Amino acid sequence: MSSKNRVPSVFTILAILILWQPNVSAQNGPVFACDTDTNPALKNFTFCDSSLDVKTRVDDLVNRLTLQEKIVNLVDNAGSIDRLGIPKYEWWSEALHGVSYVGPGTHFSSLVPGATSFPQVILTAASFNETLFKSIGKVVSTEARAMYNVGLAGLTFWSPNINIFRDPRWGRGQETPGEDPTLTSKYGAAYVQGLQERDDGDKDRLKVGACCKHYTAYDVDNWKGIERYDFNAVVTKQDMDDTYQPPFKSCVLDGNVASVMCSYNQVNGKPTCGDPDLLTGVVRGEWKLNGYISSDCDSLDVMFKNQHWENTPEKIAADALIAGLDLNCGSFLSQHTEAAIKAGLVKESEVDRAVTNNFATLMRLGFFDGNPSKQIYGKLGPKDVCTSANQELAREAARQGIVLLKNNVGSLPLSPTAIKSLAVIGPNANVTKTMIGNYEGTPCKYTTPLQGLTALVATVYQPGCANVGCGSAQVDEAKKVAAAADAVVLVMGSDQSIEAESRDRIDITLPGQQNLLISEVASVSKGPVILVIMSGGGMDIQFAKENPKITSILWVGFPGEAGGAALADIVFGLYNPSGRLPMSWYPQSYTQKVNMTNMNMRPDPATGYPGRTYRFYKGDTVYTFGDGLSYSEFTHHLVKAPKLVSVPLEEGHACRSSACKSIDMVEQTCKNLAFNIHLRVTNNGNMGGSHTVFLFSSPPSVHGAPQKHLVGFQKVSLEPRQQGAVRFGVDVCKDLSLVDEAGNRKVALGQHVLHVGNLKHSLNVRV
Repeated sequence: MSSKNRVPSVFTILAILILWQPNVSAQNGPVFACDTDTNPALKNFTFCDSSLDVKTRVDDLVNRLTLQEKIVNLVDNAGSIDRLGIPKYEWWSEALHGVSYVGPGTHFSSLVPGATSFPQVILTAASFNETLFKSIGKVVSTEARAMYNVGLAGLTFWSPNINIFRDPRWGRGQETPGEDPTLTSKYGAAYVQGLQERDDGDKDRLKVGACCKHYTAYDVDNWKGIERYDFNAVVTKQDMDDTYQPPFKSCVLDGNVASVMCSYNQVNGKPTCGDPDLLTGVVRGEWKLNGYISSDCDSLDVMFKNQHWENTPEKIAADALIAGLDLNCGSFLSQHTEAAIKAGLVKESEVDRAVTNNFATLMRLGFFDGNPSKQIYGKLGPKDVCTSANQELAREAARQGIVLLKNNVGSLPLSPTAIKSLAVIGPNANVTKTMIGNYEGTPCKYTTPLQGLTALVATVYQPGCANVGCGSAQVDEAKKVAAAADAVVLVMGSDQSIEAESRDRIDITLPGQQNLLISEVASVSKGPVILVIMSGGGMDIQFAKENPKITSILWVGFPGEAGGAALADIVFGLYNPSGRLPMSWYPQSYTQKVNMTNMNMRPDPATGYPGRTYRFYKGDTVYTFGDGLSYSEFTHHLVKAPKLVSVPLEEGHACRSSACKSIDMVEQTCKNLAFNIHLRVTNNGNMGGSHTVFLFSSPPSVHGAPQKHLVGFQKVSLEPRQQGAVRFGVDVCKDLSLVDEAGNRKVALGQHVLHVGNLKHSLNVRV
């Protein structure tokens, strides 16, 4: 999101914050309109009457505005309208995994020095726990409201990022829930609900406003000189509708999100922020967004200067407004809209529509209801930020997400009484900021891996490399402490210098001499060697997977402020790992074979292109989507599932008389076409724990169908030897359908294979 023009880096923002600080702490109160206590005359305005519906109030407000007053409300740094008692408002705040200092709308001060910093999204997604996704959103919005009440935050937060993590090299994959559209859709909807839904159940009102981004087919930042600002994503109709669009559709329809942000890139030759089909046609028309459409920051400037979409800025402004854009992050619309109207390029009615959507969102947030201290959430304050319960949830989220990828017999969990000395080695072993990834805020506090482990046993620490780049590893010093220890924990991986916004990877191996350090340390160790990978994207660690001296491997993502405590909980068996990979890990050879800019999901045998993600990829992986082990063994038993589903067709339907590969999804056909799958899950181990039950489907091979796709997932918690019942409701049209080459949803006829763990069940769908 941060644009190269406005926000070159997080450091710039930090510098701005330092300059801002004195003014901020001086304010100590929220920004709001209709302050009838101070100015009783405002009671005469219909738009200040909170007993009326939003539409009536917004119409009244917009009718009172001059063109110039409307135009200053088309941008994120919205201008004040003093004569109507409306103050300035900054729309741009971020809350990807906690209230963030990225974006000018939010600041930390001595009043609120930090907020709870949850794991980076890719790790939270690995929990496959929808309840957790929503719980985190709820905590983040409570802390956001508390900060708003003391003048430190806005009410509109431009999160979550629900783009598909299509290629392992993408620097922003860490911000997303991974490579699968089903998981990403469920994460997006649940996190948005957690952020937005009010505790009084008022569906028309918002706790804070969330924003699903970056719409759409956005997942190239800066790879080999190809930048997001001028990248044209060439996407088939089929891939668009079965991979890139579903999370956004779910965000709007299931999450009822207040905003969608269009992206920098072009899709099939058109800038997304200037494409009426994508904005007015789909987001507003098909999905009926109740809210505003925002641009990414300086997108319109990018359309003009980088993409040369039009030859004047006025034409760009007109294109964006006509396409359906409501809010411009940046200053482009405030500078060029009036001239565009005067030149006859766009009607003032388009501006009316845009500001109507923006003001309606602020109305739903209570911004026009007078003093927030008299409203719901008005009593929240600094005491409600970084509470012990919130910080404990950050630790719990990391515990639930951490993935155990390898575990030889006798390795993990370690016994805190048996281990007299633990060598803790690696460039990420004692890091703080690395653990919170990007779009971060100042955390309440940090617990590093070294601190977490040292709280339980005696440790000896050796960084082994100066930083994650690991230009030259200090192998001898590391080997010395490793050889003398009962067990070794190596904490390796990456940080924002390796993978970040505007920084895609070229290689997917561990950086520098990390592999050498790992192998050398393992060769002299006498006890268990636990390799911990702290990263956003997957790594080619085939060498470690195959090395018998490396007895366990854990992936911890960027685990948030309490990451070190959560890691220690798992290493010493205080918590049974249950995370599963939300993305596939590929060998380094993938980077030589596959061009990052190829957006095609499906393989192409003619060119040897292997396809993308577990759904379509034909090739070797180091680990694949859904991989993850536990300290217990869980088994699945199928109790009940149908073997046959008959699809009712109306009289005279063509497929009654001739053989069809698939049938169109129409309402008549889909009615009541659902069934349940009943399973029994058993924990056969000696340790209680949670287990993720995945339901996958492999459809018949028609219309370039996926090899398999995720229908649903459930988390079940079981004590040792305990059994639990799990039920999946399957809607044939929604869950077993596929998208054909023209982008139409169809139900494939023939044999569908349902997978749960190593169980397979055949289901025949016929007419």
